[in-house]
Amino acid sequence: MAPELQRPPFQADERTALLGRLDLQRKILRWKCEGLHDDDAHRVVVPTSPAMTMAGLISHMRWTEHMWMEVLFLGGDETSNPSFDRSGGDPDWHTEGRSLAELLGAYESQCARSDEIARAASLDDIGRHPGFRSAQANLRWMLIHLVEETGRHAGHADIVRELFDGTKGYY
Repeated sequence: MAPELQRPPFQADERTALLGRLDLQRKILRWKCEGLHDDDAHRVVVPTSPAMTMAGLISHMRWTEHMWMEVLFLGGDETSNPSFDRSGGDPDWHTEGRSLAELLGAYESQCARSDEIARAASLDDIGRHPGFRSAQANLRWMLIHLVEETGRHAGHADIVRELFDGTKGYY
């Protein structure tokens, strides 16, 4: 059964609408992980995309939040984020030796940090990292991108979950 998921109010201000939509997509992604054992969370169900496991999706989204909010928006050090590793193989999706609970905890912490950053800034503030073209976007654009990215991967999580145990559902 779906958890209590709510869209932001129809008459919400822009910040409330953006953060509300982002939080809804995050909750859907976490919901798709409910009741999973670690073996299932790490199981490959799409042979041509071996990193697309539930655990991999959560890891990727944790690092995506970090990349946009802490690196591109705040101008932080990209070397702490595996998304910037140019050696190939999408290391931000790699989850070897990490439990689903650990990955979800890291994702929760990163989401809380992203929310803190977003609430402390103007939607018109521009990213600060000098080394990346994407940092030229304002916070509004970055939040819209995070809604898009999180929603896209929540859809992937829905399919992955259905492929290995038949669980499906939309709120």
